Amino acid sequence: MERRTPPDTAEGWYVLHDFRTVDWNAWREAPDRRRERAIAEGVDYLRAAERVADAEEGASATAAILGHEADLLVVHLRPSLADLNVLERRFEQTAFATFTERSDSYVSVTEASGYAGASDYFDPDAEADPGMKRYIESRLYPDIPDADYLSFYPMDKRRDPEYNWYDMPFDERAEHMSSHGEIGKTYAGKVRQIISGSAGLDDHEWGVTLFGDDPADIKDLLYEMRFDPSSSKYAEFGRFRLGQRFDPANLRAFMAGESLTGEPDAGDGHPRAAGTGREHGGEANGHPTGGESGGHHDGARGDSPHGQDDSAHGHGGGDGHHHGGESGDPPGDVRSELDELGVYAGQPHGEDVRAVVLYSAADPDELFGEVDGLRTNFDHYDTHVKTAVYEPTEVASDDAETAVVSLWETESAAETAAGFLADLPEVVRQAGDDSADSWGTMGMFYAVKPERRADFVGTFADVGETLDGMDGHRKTDLLANREDENDMFIASRWDSREDAMEFFRSDDFAETVEYGRDILEERPRHVFLA
Repeated sequence: MERRTPPDTAEGWYVLHDFRTVDWNAWREAPDRRRERAIAEGVDYLRAAERVADAEEGASATAAILGHEADLLVVHLRPSLADLNVLERRFEQTAFATFTERSDSYVSVTEASGYAGASDYFDPDAEADPGMKRYIESRLYPDIPDADYLSFYPMDKRRDPEYNWYDMPFDERAEHMSSHGEIGKTYAGKVRQIISGSAGLDDHEWGVTLFGDDPADIKDLLYEMRFDPSSSKYAEFGRFRLGQRFDPANLRAFMAGESLTGEPDAGDGHPRAAGTGREHGGEANGHPTGGESGGHHDGARGDSPHGQDDSAHGHGGGDGHHHGGESGDPPGDVRSELDELGVYAGQPHGEDVRAVVLYSAADPDELFGEVDGLRTNFDHYDTHVKTAVYEPTEVASDDAETAVVSLWETESAAETAAGFLADLPEVVRQAGDDSADSWGTMGMFYAVKPERRADFVGTFADVGETLDGMDGHRKTDLLANREDENDMFIASRWDSREDAMEFFRSDDFAETVEYGRDILEERPRHVFLA
């Protein structure tokens, strides 16, 4: 008898989807003082849960469910089932709970399982790619996406005599998941997901929670995936439930049948922020998140329901700066030293954009085609600033690589985008993932005056000769935006931070900075990457 070996899995936070139905008759008949106490205690409970006041890490969210099966959904992610148990019991102690009845629930645990590129993560003798490691950890310890709507459903893989997922060879399953993932890519930035395994924990094998600002995007994604064989032949789905997210402070508005997108006051007389006002922190309590981290690696999805990736392995830092290094030098010290030299290195906590930079050895035409398709989806989002391909110029070294730069207004958006960009062909590395034995800098935002482009390139060539003679210098390349030859990008690598700083302190660099004031449309920014 042949026994198939299942893919390795890793588990992270336990998840409880707690569906509640309100006893509206009891609510209408209750005296005002009792209802006031119920709202106050309900708001306190939900706020504390979303702040994760009860545990070291995790996340929670509240939603109003549409339809007859429930009125409210509270989603909790915590390190242990014991933590979830405490949250359940604490809710039952509130005055608000007396007006509700649990109509359904689902228990699961965030999961990542490995095919292909994820195998090194599960191999104790292998060194996993840093991007892959962050990707997997972002699935195990996810933040809850800041989206207006969520859809939850459980599902299984079919075990019918004709279509049995678990009887398929490993390679065939991997191929199915890869194909499924291609569909998910087209919804980058529109729909995000949290996948949790539930075999032995609940009635199905997985729980899937999809998040999006437009419910039609969720519908379109699921509709399109139904035509993929991994769904049409091998998937069984449970009931779907759709909810509108809201700030716990809007519980009063929910119970009153009012809009959930106004200015909540929770009955304490203090207006909150307009809009949904959801108070979701950025990183998930110290764990790398995908923000919304890892990469869009098809091989890391295991048997999870959808190939669509909801995470990334981006780097934060103001204006695309990932400051610091293995030397442990505080990034502020670098900025301060450069500021004294008249070199702008961005503000300590960022300004207007976050950048993700990847280098690829692929043919530039092929790479541009892939990038152009991704940014068509990126452009649906107001947080997207720019995504461009920078090719080596005529003065770059022979081994210079093409760079992809994606700029975003928020760190979480940049991290999400990085997950999809990481799946571009022949990615060599992502800026920030380099080895610890060197120090890297990038000069960005070199907007050259069109009439002075030749002067800029010539000056770079002259400076390049100086750099070649400096101790500790490895390589420096000048790249230009494929769609705008006057938009330049400079990447350098040094043996150490001090070697790079020695150049920045030199007269040659000071003259270059002064010269740049005449030929650049705006001041450049210098980015440091360990």
